[in-house]
Amino acid sequence: MTGADASSAATVTPTSAPVTLLIADDDEVTRSGLRTLLAAQPGITMVGEAADGIEAVEQARRLRPDVVLMDVRMPRRNGIEATRHLLAEPTEPTEPPKVVVITTFENDGYVTAALSAGASGFVLKRLPVRQIAEAVRVVAAGEAILFPAALRRMVAARPLGSAEALPKAALTEREEEVLRLMATGLSNPEIAQSLMVSLETVKTHVGNVLTKLGAQNRTHAVVIAYESGLVVPGFTG
Repeated sequence: MTGADASSAATVTPTSAPVTLLIADDDEVTRSGLRTLLAAQPGITMVGEAADGIEAVEQARRLRPDVVLMDVRMPRRNGIEATRHLLAEPTEPTEPPKVVVITTFENDGYVTAALSAGASGFVLKRLPVRQIAEAVRVVAAGEAILFPAALRRMVAARPLGSAEALPKAALTEREEEVLRLMATGLSNPEIAQSLMVSLETVKTHVGNVLTKLGAQNRTHAVVIAYESGLVVPGFTG
């Protein structure tokens, strides 16, 4: 992943309330290293860890972290299925945790499937720990981690399984424009600046897009945009 990709994530300053984090990875050395390094980052509090997908769901429901850093390839239940199980079932009175997929390969086909399952984004294990920590904080704050170049490459290799989603959704012209800008990795404030409209207007458009597409989050909406052909690989806004 290039530096340009990483810069697409919005920067969020840690608040007084630390982000609680659960790490799920079947490799003990990797898990231990991430736990130690991320615990030392400002604004992050480690609350638990899991060695497979089933344990990840169980621990997340018990500990109620803000974010789960989820490996993809794990025994018993992989990260895709774990994400789907974790986010599909209501966990009232609290919201389900946000999920950030962490993987070794940026062209891993599992990652796009995890995004479709509801993950808020993905990061690479080889990234500096400060960037992984920033991804955790960004997702906890309600944004998505979109790395457009990597996402475009992955979606380009997938069949257009959501080709009918956009026609059925009947997005307005402005909603399609907002979705295209979301696909470039822009945050809501950046979209507002680009379109010269208020932040609240952008939030309304984004909410309408998610509702009409039946998308769990903005990352899932972007996947649908690529798969439907509204946004094509190479699109830069």
